[in-house]
Formats: sequence, structure tokens, C-alpha cells
Amino acid sequence: MNSHDPDIEPAEEKEIEVSDQLEAAEEESSAGEGDDSAALEAEVMKWKELALRTAADHENYRKRAAREREEAVRYSNQSLLEELLPILDNFEMGMQAAAQDQSSMIYVGMDMVRKQLNEFLNSCGVTEIESEGKAFDPNVHEAVSQEVAEGVDDGQIIRVMRRGFMLRDRLLRPATVVVAQSAEESDSEEN
Repeated sequence: MNSHDPDIEPAEEKEIEVSDQLEAAEEESSAGEGDDSAALEAEVMKWKELALRTAADHENYRKRAAREREEAVRYSNQSLLEELLPILDNFEMGMQAAAQDQSSMIYVGMDMVRKQLNEFLNSCGVTEIESEGKAFDPNVHEAVSQEVAEGVDDGQIIRVMRRGFMLRDRLLRPATVVVAQSAEESDSEEN
């Protein structure tokens, strides 16, 4: 209760305080109307900029999600294909052993299976890395040794130990190769 006027009830006291605050706000607005409009314009610009940033962020997210989804579809079989490659290596060793008698039905049947495997890999986007006779590239080749080779440039691949493969534009497995070493370099290493 108000200690100054015992006749005023608490509700009436609150009304007086609210009306005093409204009067003070009206006086401030009439005195600083230019300041309020500038502040409001700044507030509008801030929210407009935030809306534009949010829209740009959403568009970037949408594009990134579409790109990731496409990539997931393109490379979804990668782990399966990586597990298939050692099986293919063993099959190739069997083909080399069976090549001694190319007229046998076993060899003919295995050759048909090899063609089907190669067609399957091609349809999945798998390509073999051409290596023999090429320059060594550490991005797609794995050197297991160097050998002195006459008539071959230093750093050139002279033998492929295990074939390498690409899945579209990704390395699926590097080619394991033997690289040529010049005779002079070999002599300097020995000394």
C-alpha cells in the first residue's frame, strides 16, 4: 500500500505507475523519433542480412547433400570390389597355370569366366591401371623393388607384380610394380 495516501488501493496505484510510464515513453518517442527510425532500419537490415545468409546456407547444404548422395551411389560398391580383387588375382594365377594347355575345356571355361568378370568390373566402373612400360607414379603405383635394366629409362616400370585398379576416378588398389634403376645409380648405392 501507498504510505503517502491511505485512500488509494493497490490496483489504482499500479494504474498510476503504468500511465506514468506510458507518458514517459511518449515523450521519449516524440523527442527521439529520428533515432528510433534509424534504429528500426538497422534492425531491419540486420534481419534481412540474417535471412539472406540463412537462405545461402540452406542452398549450400542442399547442394552438398545432393553431391554426397550422388557420390554414395557412385562408390557404394567400393568395399565389395576391394574384396573381389584378391579373388580375381588368384583366378588369374589359375589361368596362367591352365594356359599350358589352351585347348582343354578347363582353360576354355576359365577364360569365359575371366571375360565375364572383366565385363562385370567394367560395368561397375572399374578400370585397370596401365603400368608396364610406363613411368612410375606414386599416386597409383606401389614399388616393391628396383632392378637394373639395360635400355630402360630410370624410374620406368619393368614388371607388374599385382595389377592395380581405379574405380571411376578413385584409386581402388595401387599396382604393385618393379621399377628400373640405372646401372650408375646402382653402382653408387653399392659404394
